[in-house]
Amino acid sequence: MKIACATPNYPKDLKDGVSQIREMTRKAAQEGAEIICFPESFLPGYPFAGGHLINTSSEDLRHALEQVQHIAQQFNIAILLPMDGYIGDKIFNVVYVIDKSGEILGSQAKNQLDPSEDDLWSAGTQRHLFEIGNLKFGISICHEGFRYPETVRWAAIQGAQVVFHPFYAGVDENGQLLKEWGQKDGPYYEKAQMVRALENTIYIATSNYAFQYPEAASCIIDPQGNCIAYQQYGTSGIIVADIDLEKATGLLAKRFKPIG
Repeated sequence: MKIACATPNYPKDLKDGVSQIREMTRKAAQEGAEIICFPESFLPGYPFAGGHLINTSSEDLRHALEQVQHIAQQFNIAILLPMDGYIGDKIFNVVYVIDKSGEILGSQAKNQLDPSEDDLWSAGTQRHLFEIGNLKFGISICHEGFRYPETVRWAAIQGAQVVFHPFYAGVDENGQLLKEWGQKDGPYYEKAQMVRALENTIYIATSNYAFQYPEAASCIIDPQGNCIAYQQYGTSGIIVADIDLEKATGLLAKRFKPIG
């Protein structure tokens, strides 16, 4: 099957975010993708370092979610939508799983918050496996996939063939200009994602913002740790890749032997 990962620009507001989702989803569907993933907290946009959550009401977020459900139905493609989500008076960093009919199949909250996020979101408490057609997949959000490999292994042990990894890593002002995926003197992020694929024998599919100086590219990594597609640094767009689900055996993950 074909899967897609988006690298959108940071949204100016909810309207702009939904507009980018519509255009990138349309392109992914035209290329035959069956599912597309967007970056962490894309609606209304990840809070910048040291910043605060963008003041967006639960009603506005719900309306944006409904618009994205319609987009999935319109283009007949599943969408992984990372956004802020309210449950009662608490707000979570979540990814909604929307199937091609526009139905919400469920959501994955970020359980392992970065220390800088403790005052932004409440932490989730559960992990979930999702199924769309023949695809079984999990979701690990940013800090989780980089520093808590257990979040990926859990999904692989449960039978996930792909773990989607929406994240936020980079700046627009100044930084290191990456030129080659996984370059030896680059940040560790892409190397960590490669290891997540290798140590679990599954695909890893990642999505980042289109920063001028991204610390990692949106990419798709096969179960042998090979990057089979990535978005050019500093540019907005989508990547689409064919994946062979039979190669995602989860062999190494399933050989894990807990102690005690």
